[in-house]
Amino acid sequence: QVQLVESGGGLVQPGGSLRLSCAASRSIFFYVMGWYRQAPGKQRELVAAISNGGGDSTNYADSVKGRFTISRDNAKNTVYLQMNSLKPEDTAVYYCNARSIINTLTYWGQGTQVTVSS
Repeated sequence: QVQLVESGGGLVQPGGSLRLSCAASRSIFFYVMGWYRQAPGKQRELVAAISNGGGDSTNYADSVKGRFTISRDNAKNTVYLQMNSLKPEDTAVYYCNARSIINTLTYWGQGTQVTVSS
């Protein structure tokens, strides 16, 4: 089992930046890691994902391309989401996700609130 703990959320003005972190309780080397978000009244959606191992492959939702960057530090068992040029529509609870490439088990963090408002 993998426990995921997100941090770094908060209130930021439009155009600002935040960096989310997701710390795992064990090695994430064999896990595809992702960030999802869920706004009030909307379905949870994929924001960004990074491949297992060295993280050579990433993909992003069209709405965040060019503004958000996902990265991983396997030595620290941590995944990051750098969010720049934030917009009010980025307001949501952001969740970290880990999906094993060995057995397809999936784990979720508890979420961290991001609010973009002036």
